Order: sequence, then C-alpha cells, then structure tokens
Amino acid sequence: MIEVKNLHKEFKKNVKEAGLKGSVKSLFHPKTEIVQAVRNISFDVDKGEILGFIGPNGAGKSTVIKMLTGILTPTSGTCTINGRNPTVNRKSYVKEIGVVFGQRTQLWWDLPLRETYSVLKEIYEVSDEDYKRRMAFLNEVLELDGFITSPVRTLSLGQRMRADIAASLLHNPKVLFLDEPTIGLDVVVKNNIRNAIDHINKHENTTVILTTHDLEDIELLANRIVMIDKGTNVFDGTIGELKSKYGQIRELNFVVKDDEKSLDYKGHFNISDKDITVAKENGTVKVRFNSSAVAVSDMVSYTLDTVKVSDISVKDADIEEIIRRLYQHGDKEIPEK
Repeated sequence: MIEVKNLHKEFKKNVKEAGLKGSVKSLFHPKTEIVQAVRNISFDVDKGEILGFIGPNGAGKSTVIKMLTGILTPTSGTCTINGRNPTVNRKSYVKEIGVVFGQRTQLWWDLPLRETYSVLKEIYEVSDEDYKRRMAFLNEVLELDGFITSPVRTLSLGQRMRADIAASLLHNPKVLFLDEPTIGLDVVVKNNIRNAIDHINKHENTTVILTTHDLEDIELLANRIVMIDKGTNVFDGTIGELKSKYGQIRELNFVVKDDEKSLDYKGHFNISDKDITVAKENGTVKVRFNSSAVAVSDMVSYTLDTVKVSDISVKDADIEEIIRRLYQHGDKEIPEK
C-alpha cells in the first residue's frame, strides 16, 4: 500500500550575522546553509495496517508526513501510496487519503457541522447514495448526532476531533493520516477516539499512519512502529520486538516500613547512573533498573535484606520508558537481552 524508499529532504536556511552590520550584509550578500530534515528514510506499510510513526520534537516526523501527503516534494528518494506519487498525481491522490492534523481543523468555523459535511461532499464528489450511507456509518462510530447541527465554533475539543476524523473519512479514503488525534483530550474522550479508529481500521480495512506523543495511543492501536530521530530511522518493527530487544528495564515498587537504613544500589552492585534510577516519595520507592546489569532476584533480595518493606512488586517498564532510553542513549548503549 505505502512504499517509502530512501526519502531525503533538504531545506535552505538563511544565516545572518549578529548586529546591524550583519543585517545589512545579509541584504546584499545573503548566506545560506543546507539543513537535512530527513535522511534516507525507508519503510513499507501493508494495506489495513496501523503504523505508529514516532520520534522526538524535531526528528523529522512532520516533514515525512508532509511528503507522504503531497504537501512537500522530496529532495530525493520516492514514496508511492496505492501506486500513486503524492506530488505527481496530486489531484487524484488527495481523493484517496484522509488527513487530521491535531489542533488544526479542516472544518468551517461558523457553519453548522452538517453543512460543513455537505460542502465536503461536493468537493470530494461523493454521490448522494454514498454520502447517506457514509454519514450513517460515521454517526454510528463517532456519535455525531448530538452536535451535528451545532456550529463548529461551539464544539468542545473532543467533539471537534471526532468531527474532524469524520470529515477526513467522508470520501472513504484508503489511507488515513492522523497527527496527534488525542492531544488535549481527557481520558474518556481519548478512549472513545481510540475505539473509533480501531473500529474504522477493522471494519473498513483503512490503512492508518498514526503520529503521536501519547505512547498509549501507539500501544493500544498500532500493529507496528517506525521511530525516527534526527531525520533517520532508529527502529522499525512490532511493539513486541521493541520490548524484546530493549525491554530489559524493570521497575521495582515498594513501601518502606523501616526507614532507618538506606539503600545504596549503585554502591552495592557497582552500577552506573544510566542503569538505575531511584525515586522516593512519602515512603513509597520506585526503582527503575537495567536487568542486564543486575538480576531481578538480586535486586529484590538486597532490598528485602536491607529494609522492611510492604506491597513490593516488580513489573516490566512500559513502552514510554523503553523509547525514552532508546532516544537518550542510542541503540549501541542499550544491550540486548
């Protein structure tokens, strides 16, 4: 469905020297430098797959998405979606994709939502029959009936996000790009949005590329994740593969009964700061440690032998912790199991 090969994007950036002299000089002899936003990124997405596309701020995610949607033209490399080149086949291509860019709405602010959808129906040349059937489906999945007659400007953030997702799906696209679809939403609304995305993917076989900083979105929705940093691929695989390769971080939680003795994990096990962190609040202790450096059984034994504890538990680190360490230390500094 989606093929991205050696995608590369460069931008020219004006460089100005400091002060008034630098400003005047830049007017007559401007200097530029080349910024590499994306460097040789490659990945494929199968039809009906939900791909989590993630990375820290400035990693190049938005630039890649803009190239995939046809907004930007690659400096080199290729991307084809359903056999079409986004920049060459622009007019026909946009009829096959849906896009939701977080807080940026595609809805008309002062129009009632129903009328907004009527306008989009004409833009996408959706037939009356298809429109009626499509709206019935979207009403069922996204529960639009309660506010479909309200002007867009009166909608809450959660309502508007559902309305935007419906607008992007009105023409039954083959690919849906979602950029931060749950940003700023409360827990209940987030759950509703996630359920809607999952339902649409399973029942319509819609291919979804999901970009988000909420890693719970990724864990609950994505079949696979592609991570990029500084414009290059860092990881491409399933969440299971990520946890298997980098999931040696464990979390030890317990409540201290007797606080007279102190725990010196680093000194006792002779490990570095990057292999262990200890946080303590109101008698509750949370220890995150690299089980490749210290065995779980040794950590538990030392803790129980040193202090009196209650409610002790050990769990795997969540995906957020794994990804945080991956970006912080890099692939070579996190040993495999």
